[in-house]
Amino acid sequence: MRDIFLPLLLPATVVLVVLMVLGTPGTVLVAALITMAGFVMAIIASRDSVQRQLQLLARRTRGRAEGTPALPSSSEDDTLEEVANLAGAIDSLHAQLNSQNAQLTQEARTLTAVLDGMIEGIWVTDAEGTVVRHNDALREMLQPGSAGITGQRPLALIRNEELNDAVMRACREGSSSRLELTLEGLFPRTLAIRVTPLGKDLPGSAAVFHDVTELRRLEKVRKDFVANVSHELRTPITAIRGYAETLQSGALKDAEMAPKMVEIIHRQSERLSELVEDLLELSRLESREVQLKIANVPLAVAASRAAETVKPKAAGKNIHVELQLPPTLVARGDERAVEQVLLNLLDNAVKYTPAGGRVDVFGTLEEGRCVVRVKDTGVGIEPKHLSRIFERFYRVDKGRSRDMGGTGLGLSIVKHLLGAMEGEVKVESQPNVGSVFVIFLPVATAKAASG
Repeated sequence: MRDIFLPLLLPATVVLVVLMVLGTPGTVLVAALITMAGFVMAIIASRDSVQRQLQLLARRTRGRAEGTPALPSSSEDDTLEEVANLAGAIDSLHAQLNSQNAQLTQEARTLTAVLDGMIEGIWVTDAEGTVVRHNDALREMLQPGSAGITGQRPLALIRNEELNDAVMRACREGSSSRLELTLEGLFPRTLAIRVTPLGKDLPGSAAVFHDVTELRRLEKVRKDFVANVSHELRTPITAIRGYAETLQSGALKDAEMAPKMVEIIHRQSERLSELVEDLLELSRLESREVQLKIANVPLAVAASRAAETVKPKAAGKNIHVELQLPPTLVARGDERAVEQVLLNLLDNAVKYTPAGGRVDVFGTLEEGRCVVRVKDTGVGIEPKHLSRIFERFYRVDKGRSRDMGGTGLGLSIVKHLLGAMEGEVKVESQPNVGSVFVIFLPVATAKAASG
């Protein structure tokens, strides 16, 4: 109150003293009251002006905080120096906050871009284990429902107690864990997961998800391949070694048995050689080391050469092989590769067709592609095997295939050779009726033919 009344009383007191010195005491009181009243009115007017300026400054400050357009400021002549200084301080603070917010926004955008650009899935949880942040890769891995990922607990996203326990240990004990789990569903996935605490006094945990589905599949293929190769090599090697030891033990002098054993050793060595050659050929195809010479290939000629190779085997089983390919049917491909494809298919057809059966080869032009069908009256293939017969070493009847001398690689080579020539192969079969293998190749164009 002293700061208010002293400025009011001081002018009136000065006026009272002056009037008393001049000898006019009668008007002293009136003059003092008039002076005081004037100063009161001035103070009230000044107070209203300050109040208006402060209210305007408050509205401008709130508007900036809320992001609304800024209100016009008062003119410099009407603005008190103190209010102007306060406004300047607020403007400076607002500019600093804007700069810091822009920097934080840019850092957040950069972090989000980095996380979403990663192929590994990532989530971050709070101290209670609830997911508070994740990247796009994790959403693709988990494919959550409408509830999304943020705000969910680990068990709600992945029904795995081991993962949930790892997250809680990271949040509460600060320990890290590694685990691997398989997500069941239409497209099963195998995930390798590392769960760690956030650290640096930050509550919560982070988990990194690596999709190792393809890696595990390739590991299984490699193991199966090694096991199959070992098994396939063991059979002829065991036979060769066994008969060779028998001959060394004295059977070499047996005029009747020795030639038979030598014949078996020779036959098994040929089988071993075929297996090694097929393995090398398949390896070259898969590594794309084979350089194909694409040219025009008359399919009737290629089929005739392949048939000449299998005719002795077919004649031994009294199997009739007939070719029905028009001489005008010309495909684009590698001549040697096309002949090998037809030879493998004809050899299989003769091999699995009982004595007295027949093998027919038809060639047509369908929908702009050359189509060749190799049809037999053999034992056929059950439907459950059709999707896998082009895999390496896959056999419908393993024992029977080995007895017939097959390596289990012929159809796999056919598939890879046709793929290298932009072609494909399909199969239709019924048990005890026969099979039809259909190959498709690009047709020779007029430009290629003229070249």
